[in-house]
Amino acid sequence: MNGVISSNNFQMADSEAGGAKPDSFIKKRKPSSDYALKKRVPHRNSHRKNDVYVTSKSTSQSQLALCEKLFDSGESEIFIYGLGSAVCPAINIALQLKEKYPRVYEVSVETSTVDIVDDLEPLVDQVDYETQTRQNSAVRIRVYRIQPETVKS
Repeated sequence: MNGVISSNNFQMADSEAGGAKPDSFIKKRKPSSDYALKKRVPHRNSHRKNDVYVTSKSTSQSQLALCEKLFDSGESEIFIYGLGSAVCPAINIALQLKEKYPRVYEVSVETSTVDIVDDLEPLVDQVDYETQTRQNSAVRIRVYRIQPETVKS
């Protein structure tokens, strides 16, 4: 199975592009006939008043309104978090704030990869409960108010 991606077992090998990869790079998803995949809720480090978590189900306009409300209440900075498919909406919210108030807010972006654990619940009695780990992209955006003395003319 060298150089082939099989969607049935989620096996990947790449011996054609420079040699075989170690077994740790070959991932095998458990057969779906034996297991039901249950995705866990991703871990959130902390939930402070100025944290905004963007999901794929949340609307951008409501999240943008929440960010504006936080700044209006006196917050000097907010943190916008996005995971997986919510990375793009999180970036859009930060850019909309910066575009709407160009001389008031600045952004600082950090990207990362997050390990997510899923539970594999057995559908038959012959197999045990298991977990599988996958990786997902994440973004943390700090939107902060520019101090009046640092605003460029």
